[in-house]
Amino acid sequence: MPRYRLTVEYDGGPFVGWQRQDNGASVQGALEDAIEKMSAERVTVTGAGRTDAGVHAYGQVAHFDVDKEFEPGKIRDGLNHFLRPAPIVVLDSVIADTEFHARFSAVKRHYLFRILNRRSPAALESGKVWHISHPLDADAMHNAAQLLVGNHDFTTFRAAECQAQSPVKTLDKLDVSRRGEEIHIEASARSFLHHQIRSITGSLKLVGEGKWSKPDLKAALDAKDRSACGPVSPPVGLYLTRVDY
Repeated sequence: MPRYRLTVEYDGGPFVGWQRQDNGASVQGALEDAIEKMSAERVTVTGAGRTDAGVHAYGQVAHFDVDKEFEPGKIRDGLNHFLRPAPIVVLDSVIADTEFHARFSAVKRHYLFRILNRRSPAALESGKVWHISHPLDADAMHNAAQLLVGNHDFTTFRAAECQAQSPVKTLDKLDVSRRGEEIHIEASARSFLHHQIRSITGSLKLVGEGKWSKPDLKAALDAKDRSACGPVSPPVGLYLTRVDY
């Protein structure tokens, strides 16, 4: 039974998230429906990251097994045909080793959070960026963010419903930079807690506004208390950009 590895791009706006749920359309469900239409087999698609409702992906990785063997290019093109008009595109399809697992074989995940930092709201990028109309100090945000790099107890930046066994994670990278009218927050780690990036982004926004200082962010981290976190950012600016294996 061949195992196929997919690289998938999607707009998370219309979906309840990656994971199949009873309360609405999911990315996982849309892919499984498309595979069934193509292969006449009902399969389970496993993703590298269970992105939340409204979170997007440039490079989500997934795998699935089917009885029938297809040429990888036909998998890509066939799924793109059956996925229409959903805003999901298979960028690449390859036959993977049977030991490959999209989630458990991953060694690093990379995320990008986009903030549109200008007076006027987004038109073409509506739903794809977090619009903040007042100026943010990206340099101050980056400087403070370096406190969070490394191995820490991230209880403060963890959703109450997070199912991870431990709040301790190693954040390999947390860079903040201004790109014209946008501020980009780039984060890399082997794995993340539920809402960790959105929680950190909301707290860094307070730093950028001058409402929090670098010591304030450190105090929030050290508190190991969810109530010490700044307001959690919306999901619209968050993208899963790449998964390393």
